[in-house]
Amino acid sequence: MRAVTHVLAASVALAISGGLATAQAADYPDKPVRMVVAFSPGGPTDIIARVVARKLGERLSQQVVVDNRPGAGGNIASEQVARSAADGYTLLYNSSSIAISPALFRNPKLDPTRIFTPVAYVATVPLVVVVNAASPIRTPEDFLRELKANPGKLNFGSSGNGTIDHLTSVLFAAKTHTTFNHVPYKGNAAALPDLLSGRLDFMMSGSLNAALPFIRDGRLRAIAATTRQRVSVLPDTPTLAETIVPGFDSGTWQGIVAPAHTPPDVVSRLNREIAAVLQDPDAIAALHAQGAEPTGGTAAAYGQLINTEYARWTQVVRDTGARSD
Repeated sequence: MRAVTHVLAASVALAISGGLATAQAADYPDKPVRMVVAFSPGGPTDIIARVVARKLGERLSQQVVVDNRPGAGGNIASEQVARSAADGYTLLYNSSSIAISPALFRNPKLDPTRIFTPVAYVATVPLVVVVNAASPIRTPEDFLRELKANPGKLNFGSSGNGTIDHLTSVLFAAKTHTTFNHVPYKGNAAALPDLLSGRLDFMMSGSLNAALPFIRDGRLRAIAATTRQRVSVLPDTPTLAETIVPGFDSGTWQGIVAPAHTPPDVVSRLNREIAAVLQDPDAIAALHAQGAEPTGGTAAAYGQLINTEYARWTQVVRDTGARSD
């Protein structure tokens, strides 16, 4: 009899807790939401995050406050959000770094497939191979021929060791059996002057917004996009996949995750409102200004992307021995 009483008590408690969770989700949000960004203010990821936060706040009728927590390849922000209450009031505006940094820093505790609940896929930001306007490289075929003819001699500038443009170049080199000299900088903006002056031979620019003015005024030449689809702001620039490396697809991506076990009703509400934000003409224009393409889709689909990319980049790091700064 005592065992039955305990079972009934547990069932009642479970029902009450479930009812409370549903009630809380129905009232969500009843206070401001904090959106943690793993990068410094003013960069392309931060700019897009602020656009999304402002538009999302309007739809939720609550302020969405951006909280910049840069450092350790995004791990500082990830750890902070993962430790937060799973109530929908702390979110992480993430880039593809959440699928890369755990392998680079050898920190399995930050496995994004375990510590987060996916919420929404916000945008992709293609990388574009760019060269100085004086370069003899004009097409993807020229680019590959030049690399093959000068193994280990061309200088490639990246935004830093272990960044997406660095790892994309590592992946490209492996698939094309080429080698070149990697010169890491502290961000794309720091590398661009050396590309403009000719000290660098090429970049796979991950900050397309920084390179676009120079491409448009003729000082830089866009050779190819690294993503499967062409870039909307550079429609005449082919992709590596359609020219010299069939199937090649690499770029940075952005989205929103919450701590693991965030209530499904809260996730659904956020996903629905973010989807609406990504249909807003002002938001679309703001993303395009940063070289980003709005995406959207279900939370489950975003979770699958994170799973796939985490496995992919973990393998690339293992195979190549790439490391962070």
